[in-house]
Amino acid sequence: MLHAVIMAGGSGTRFWPASRQIKPKQLLRMGGPRSMLQTTFDRLAGLVSSEQVLVATNQQLSEAVVSQLPNLPLEHIIGEPFKRDTAPCIGVAASLVMAADADGIMIVMPSDHVIEPKAEFHRAIRAGVKLIQDDPERIVTFGIRPSYPAESFGYIQRGNPLPSEPGIAAFTVERFREKPDRATAEGYLSAGSFYWNSGIFLWKAKTILDALERFEPEIYEAIQKIAASIGTPHFQRSFVEHFEPIKGKSIDFAVMERYSNVAVVEAPFSWDDVGSWQAIARLITPDASGNATEGPFLGIESTNMIVRTESDHLVVTIGMNDTIVVHTPDATLVAPKSEEERVREVVKQLTELGMQQYL
Repeated sequence: MLHAVIMAGGSGTRFWPASRQIKPKQLLRMGGPRSMLQTTFDRLAGLVSSEQVLVATNQQLSEAVVSQLPNLPLEHIIGEPFKRDTAPCIGVAASLVMAADADGIMIVMPSDHVIEPKAEFHRAIRAGVKLIQDDPERIVTFGIRPSYPAESFGYIQRGNPLPSEPGIAAFTVERFREKPDRATAEGYLSAGSFYWNSGIFLWKAKTILDALERFEPEIYEAIQKIAASIGTPHFQRSFVEHFEPIKGKSIDFAVMERYSNVAVVEAPFSWDDVGSWQAIARLITPDASGNATEGPFLGIESTNMIVRTESDHLVVTIGMNDTIVVHTPDATLVAPKSEEERVREVVKQLTELGMQQYL
């Protein structure tokens, strides 16, 4: 049976001031009527039953997740008591899947991606499931054909073609590559054999746990102690006790870059990781002046703006270009598009200054 794990524990600091500790990016609407988490959950309809969906988040956000996904059983929300990166979290999720379905296959996906159309996403996942049914020890990932030499994404270098479903291209993975510099990214783009790493994975729950046992025995041992209490009144206490000492590590470093039997499916769907405010311009159709806006806006001789504001607060710009303006009730960001990566600095400095009320 197919299960899904939605990773929803990120902090979304690049989307300050809209994204905050108690309501980070994945809980916000980004160019649509539903939050990114809700849209991710909706995308699974027709592919995975809600009874087979887990949401991994941090404990502080558990109530917000419950509020946004009322149809999800409460026990399907994994509220991590400590931030320990993706490998331990996925290990706990795999243990929960195995407790319910020893032969279960898991799709693991971030909560903050925009993927269209849903039918093509389903088609790609089903092709990936077939690859695993053909080889139960195989891990499947999904690659996005690059459209420009991105320096902010990891890359997957494809190897030999694999038999796959009609209209779906699948390959062995030659190698995972870290985020490149500009020249290297241009080389990847021209080579034609590299994909952006979507961060979406498919595997048997047993396969990923076996891989963690092989490559990260200390993480695996802690997970096994937690797993021993699944279904008992002591689960939450065991989760806290054994999760805290774990040294965090991403699933990419822990397993993906070390596992030899990995396949990549070339995504037939469009994909956007919505990594920064400039993504809004890709999600919202700009006006005739190139301004992508959410909320009341009046631009006088203003072009290529990104503006997000509350429904009751008008933003007016005069003679401005290529600028991001984000208004919230207690904080406003104004920054050139070229400096948007420095939004993280704002969060860092607010933390250092003890201005917790703005975090």
